[in-house]
Amino acid sequence: MPNTVPADTRVGHIHLKVSDLDRAIHFYGDVLGFSLMQRYGDQAAFLSAGGYHHHIGLNTWHSKGAGHAPRRAVGLYHSAFLFPDRASLGAALQRVLDHGTPLDGAADHGVSEAVYFRDPDGNGVELYRDRAPEDWPKQPDGTLAMVNDPLDVPALLADAAA
Repeated sequence: MPNTVPADTRVGHIHLKVSDLDRAIHFYGDVLGFSLMQRYGDQAAFLSAGGYHHHIGLNTWHSKGAGHAPRRAVGLYHSAFLFPDRASLGAALQRVLDHGTPLDGAADHGVSEAVYFRDPDGNGVELYRDRAPEDWPKQPDGTLAMVNDPLDVPALLADAAA
């Protein structure tokens, strides 16, 4: 029998090393919209969506005042946050842009729409929304056919404003 995890297994949370806890709380809280659930002085904080104990952990245990990790080093490529619909994704993107955070990219993957950028510590962040599985592109044999097409960012922002 192959080693497999149950189909309903999910990634529970991410925990990031940051150099400035207040700046990270501002970004993940005020810009991305997560709620501060608990804070441990100037060393750690936990944020969530919907009152969950935490989706994001932030700490300065080994990183207070440190510079960004090198881009060409092993480690986390990005964290990804799944939004329930296109309007909420567009609203989150608008907050990111209003904050002055530049985008690294934006893509339509057929199965999802995604935007990419970096947090104040240089960590990669993806905000995305999934399309309904019945709308996913498929090969003639029925296997998934993800793509990497440009995302119409102005249309996404317009859907959020509507």
